[in-house]
Parts: sequence; C-alpha cells; structure tokens
Amino acid sequence: MRNNPVFKDTLVLICFAVVILSLPWLLIPIGADYPDLLQKIAIFGIFAIGFNILFGLTGYLSFGHAAFIGVGSYTALWSFKLLTMNVLPAIIFAVIVAGIFALLIGYVSLRRSGIYFSILTLAFAQMCYSLAYSVLTPITNGETGLQTRAIRSNPETSLLDGDIRIIDQALGIQEIGVPTTNFFGLDMSGYSGFFFCAVILIICFFIAQCITRSNFGMMLKAIKSNQNRLNYTGIHTRPYLIAAFVISGMYAGLAGALMAVTDPIAGAERMQWTASGEVVLMTILGGVGTLVGPVLGAALIKYAEQKVSSWNEGILSDFFSFLPEPVQEFLVSFTSLFVGEGWHMALGLMFMVIVIFLPGGLMEGFRRLSAAFRRPQNRETAPRQAGKPSDAGATNSPQPAE
Repeated sequence: MRNNPVFKDTLVLICFAVVILSLPWLLIPIGADYPDLLQKIAIFGIFAIGFNILFGLTGYLSFGHAAFIGVGSYTALWSFKLLTMNVLPAIIFAVIVAGIFALLIGYVSLRRSGIYFSILTLAFAQMCYSLAYSVLTPITNGETGLQTRAIRSNPETSLLDGDIRIIDQALGIQEIGVPTTNFFGLDMSGYSGFFFCAVILIICFFIAQCITRSNFGMMLKAIKSNQNRLNYTGIHTRPYLIAAFVISGMYAGLAGALMAVTDPIAGAERMQWTASGEVVLMTILGGVGTLVGPVLGAALIKYAEQKVSSWNEGILSDFFSFLPEPVQEFLVSFTSLFVGEGWHMALGLMFMVIVIFLPGGLMEGFRRLSAAFRRPQNRETAPRQAGKPSDAGATNSPQPAE
C-alpha cells in the first residue's frame, strides 16, 4: 500500500492540511503567529500553487499573473458593493471573471513561446495596471483604490462613495459601523479569516494534486519535456496550454478575491509587475514542479517581508549581546545591511544561494537531507547482505580437495 500513488497523495494531503491548520501554533516560536501574516501566507500559497500549474508543469514562464490578482480583487469588491458582504458570491464571480481574462490573454500570448511569451504576458499585465490606475478610474477609483462604503441613502450618490448591496437590503441585514465581510455571519477578519483562507488553500492543493496526477497533467509534463515531439506526432498542444493558463489565472483570481475578503480594498498596485516577479521567486525558492514547494516559498518570502523588514539595530544588539562589544558592534553593523530597509538584499542573497546550490529549491534540499539520513542505514545492511552466502552459491561452490 505504501507504494500506491493514491495512498501517498492522501497522506501528503492530510499532513499538509494538519500543518496549515496548525500554523497559528507552529509559528509562535518565530513570532509569525498573528492573523495578518498567516492570511498572506495562505493567500499567496494559493497564488503560487496556481502559478506552478503553468510554470512547473509546462515550463511556460509568465510575468503577468498579477493582472489576475487585480481582476479578482476588483470583481470581489464590486460584488461587495452591489450584492452582499457575504464572501461566497464575491469569490465565485472573481474566479469566473479572472478565468475569462486569462482565456483572452492566454489565447494571444500562447501564440509564442519562450521569452516572447513571457514578454507578452508582462506587456498585458502592465496594460491592465495602466488601465486600472488611470483610464478605468470610474470602475477602479484610480490611485485611491476601491473600497466598501456604507449603503447610500441618496440615489444620486456615486457608487464609489456609497454602496447598494441589493441582497443584504432584501434580506433586511442591518449595518452597524464600517461594513465587514462575512461568511454567512462569520466575520472574515482575524483568525477566522485565516482559517477560511487555509481551508480554501487545502482545497486548492487537492485540486492541484488531481491535476498533476491526471492524464491532463501528464500531457502538460510532456509539453515541458519536448513540445516539438508532441507536435510531430500530431498532438495539438495549444489547447492544453490554454487550459493550463486559464486554470492558473483562476487560482490567481481566487487569491485576489481572498485579499479583498480579508481586507476590503482593491488598488492598482496589486497588478504591478513586481507582484508577478514575486510569485516567480516563491515558486523557484520552494521548488518548481513540486506541490508543497511553492507554498514554502510563499511563506518564506512573506515572513521576510513582514518580520525581517522590521528588524533594526536595537533588535540586532539584543541578539548579539552575549558577544564582546567590538565583535557585537561589527556584527550589528554588518547584518543591519540585510535587515530593515535592506531586507531585499537578504532575499536576493538567499535566492542566489538556492539557485546555485539547490536548483530544485527547498524541496531538493529536503530530499538531499532525507537521502543522507537513509544512506548510513543502507551502508550497515549492505555488508551483512554481501557477507551472507546465497543458497545457490553454497550449493554450486566447489568442494575443497581432501
């Protein structure tokens, strides 16, 4: 049973679910147990898993997935403003609209491959960013950003300044103070918001498992291995690539919707090219083509963004306080270059080390460690097996002369 792929996938899924749901307690020792960081880890984990379906399985590198994050966020916000503060319709609409956008962009971009595909996706993302920032201000509210408001009492009030929420008004739901998102009455802020995102992350992980093990996933891996050979055999690969691009875009739209769920505001900055580059780093750091790796990469980068960027010389001095004063001053002055405002230098250095020494990311490092622990056991059992004569050898060995 241990060699059964279904059993292995089920075991991995159960372990993954247990770890994700236990993060509020597991991350206490490193001070990363507060809801805002936990929500970002879960949301960007979904984003990275979806991106890995495209990049990890097909080898097509997109620099424009932040566009779908923005589309998902804006769609969810308009669902909150027009329909209800319940998050379910917002998530459904965000995934559908992001999938439609991904279909349009993928249909054009996937006419090319390699660096040309990457540049096309980057161009589309920057076009979406420019449209959201300036041209489509009646819909996106430009640089100010779109956010939920109280239900308007005057019909002449702009939708940007007052909401309608047709379903909430029809159900007689009364608003008290600032409108907040909910899941059938369950507030989506704090730890409840994290556990909601965590459950969706687990579901997305399971879907990615099914895609990877399916015939469709095997075809995507074949495209990454040798797309020309598939074309020569008469297999039309473009529909598979478009499907993978759409699924990946829907994952990104879902992540964007969850950003709006946990923080009901949407801005054009979520669609910048830096957000697309960030998910590439997450996937490569964790391990391209793996299931758990992108989530590890997302957690590592978000932790560095939230915690390492907040470290200062005072914290470093306390950390090195056990050392002699000259050594302490040197270490504080040196390490301060890589924390605080310079945390990107630490991230870049870590990225260089992993790419050079662990091309397969953190998951390759874990595999090497597990192999190193298994190797001594194999060495102990090998001499015993080699020293034990086989039955055939004992029977057929020549008898010594008397």
